[in-house]
Amino acid sequence: AAAVLLLIPSVFGAAGTYINYDILTYLPPELDSMVGEGYLEDDFNMASTSMITVENMSTADTLALKSELEAVAGVKSVLWTSDILDVTTPKEMLPADIQKFFYSENGATLLLVQFENPSAHAVTMQAQRTIKDILRKDCFIGGMSAILEDTKSLVNQEMPVYILCAVGACLVVLFLSMKETVVPLIFMLGMVFPIVYNFGTNIFLGQISYITEALATVLQLGVTMDFSIFLLHRFEEEKRSCPDEDEAMVRAVQKTFSSILASSLTTIAGFLAMCTMRLTLGRDIGIVMAKGVLLGVIGCVTILPSLILLLDKLLQKTRHRALIPTGQGFAKWVVKVFPVFLVIFALLVAPAYIGYSKTNDEVYYDMGECLPQDIDYVIANSKLRDEFNIASTHMLLVNAKLPSRDVRAMKREMENVDGVKYVLSLESVVGSRVPEEILPESVTSILKSDRWELILINSEYRAASDLVNDQLDELNAILKKYDPSGMLIGEAGCMKDMIETTGHDFRVVNAVSIVLVFVIILLVEKSLSLPVILIAVIELAIFINLGLPHYLGETLPFIAPICISTIQLGATVDYAILMTTRYKQERAAGKDKREAVTIALSTSIPSIVTSGFGLFAATFGVAVYSNIDIVSSMCMLMARGALVSVVSVVFILPAMLMLLDAVVRHTTLGMKKKTTGGIE
Repeated sequence: AAAVLLLIPSVFGAAGTYINYDILTYLPPELDSMVGEGYLEDDFNMASTSMITVENMSTADTLALKSELEAVAGVKSVLWTSDILDVTTPKEMLPADIQKFFYSENGATLLLVQFENPSAHAVTMQAQRTIKDILRKDCFIGGMSAILEDTKSLVNQEMPVYILCAVGACLVVLFLSMKETVVPLIFMLGMVFPIVYNFGTNIFLGQISYITEALATVLQLGVTMDFSIFLLHRFEEEKRSCPDEDEAMVRAVQKTFSSILASSLTTIAGFLAMCTMRLTLGRDIGIVMAKGVLLGVIGCVTILPSLILLLDKLLQKTRHRALIPTGQGFAKWVVKVFPVFLVIFALLVAPAYIGYSKTNDEVYYDMGECLPQDIDYVIANSKLRDEFNIASTHMLLVNAKLPSRDVRAMKREMENVDGVKYVLSLESVVGSRVPEEILPESVTSILKSDRWELILINSEYRAASDLVNDQLDELNAILKKYDPSGMLIGEAGCMKDMIETTGHDFRVVNAVSIVLVFVIILLVEKSLSLPVILIAVIELAIFINLGLPHYLGETLPFIAPICISTIQLGATVDYAILMTTRYKQERAAGKDKREAVTIALSTSIPSIVTSGFGLFAATFGVAVYSNIDIVSSMCMLMARGALVSVVSVVFILPAMLMLLDAVVRHTTLGMKKKTTGGIE
């Protein structure tokens, strides 16, 4: 009853949690790009702008459209040539830079929409939807706020299907692996509580990213389902020696809790390692998922026992033979030919690591590439490139007191930089012969404040490309020469900062996750050698999983390798711990190494296969269905990573234990025990 009542505040908490669709806001706040965004919002109220390409429309209709757009809630202004000169003035009379900015050679024109709030603000997102309803057939809206609104619409449309895919596929795996037909339904019912609690408690974080929202249910389901399986198996075992079901469950919870907690610690550690990222998107995902795993453990030892006891009679009536065998013959064969798998391990290390290192260098950062090519934002950006040869727009903030001659000299130098289409300044609008003092405030406020003058640079190079990053370096060098306090900002600048930030994050997060998992295995297994062996086996699986995209010619979104390397390590090293723990028990009980490894492998296979295929099932369907590449790629990597880890643990780990048995025994507490034939 208490668990059900807690669902009520959790639902309200989930509904009240703000979902952030702007990944750029997770950049470190001290970067110039982020500081400049703050100034842009404070001084010009231009932290969010969109560009609308208008084709086949008369001047009168364009003016009417402009008026409609200005009336939209959340829109501060819509800039067009009518704000600079009378519309009756022939466009040929406009300054050259203004002509280039507002008109294409094919007759299309450009409207610059300025919003009152940042791109990811709810009011701005709603304004984007309203604008889409207003726009005619030959109008196309692009810009950061446009991509965020398109992403939000797509996520909201696909989220329910993600859950159905994950739940449906997990049910199939459980039906095949469990002996009771009703068990999968009970497990899913038990999982509802911690999942809803996790989403509800996110309200204390203030907000979560849309990536976290999309992946949280799928991941929590995939990595915590093992706990339920462990508890049920132990309950069935305790019932054989204890006729009282309540007492049997108490014993099962007591004996299972330590193993479940130990199993969950590596997964939690993997997620918490992501909190060390400077890009705070990692902290967002890490905290939510670590919290989800912890809630899964709590739910497993509190809510699930109640459900099992309540429905135990029904469980007994629906028992059938499990379809996944223990694999004793298979285990004997693997142990018999273990040198073959050692050779395979040695041969795979180099190509897997090379592919792994290359994949991280071949990622993309342009969030537009995550969306389907027929979505509005992608079409609009294609129009901007085709009609105006604009792939990205940079914004310069220079000191408002910088002499006009320096601004002109800087502008000329920047216009000569490769890929710069044109540089638009206040002088471009009014001409060098018109004193600023006689201009109306409505004109000067667009590009100048008390502190800053705003200069727009349109580039032919796409954001996050090597060409635009080199261009930004050159532009920034020119800027600092004239104004050391000046800032070069915009989407491309933020993307460049993200590239540099995540390169650092990848190295740090990998190191932290390995250290944390090493320490946990060290404490759990009380061994110096086993953490090295287990991490080596799982790291090979990670190298294979993340190396395949390089060999297959695939390009991943930048966040995928960082997240997957830690998630796969934390979530699947449990498979290796499970087998190793049983191997230690058998070895300490006096079995020789061959028999101990064989028993450990044969008894662990059902749990490892069920767990691995559970994580695969929870993520594979989402990967196939999702049209958002950042979600699809991460789920596909997790699905494939689960299978690769299962294969590595089942084939490589037994071979490693056979080879290094003597090392393990002499570096592990409680294993220096003689067999009947002496220590082997």
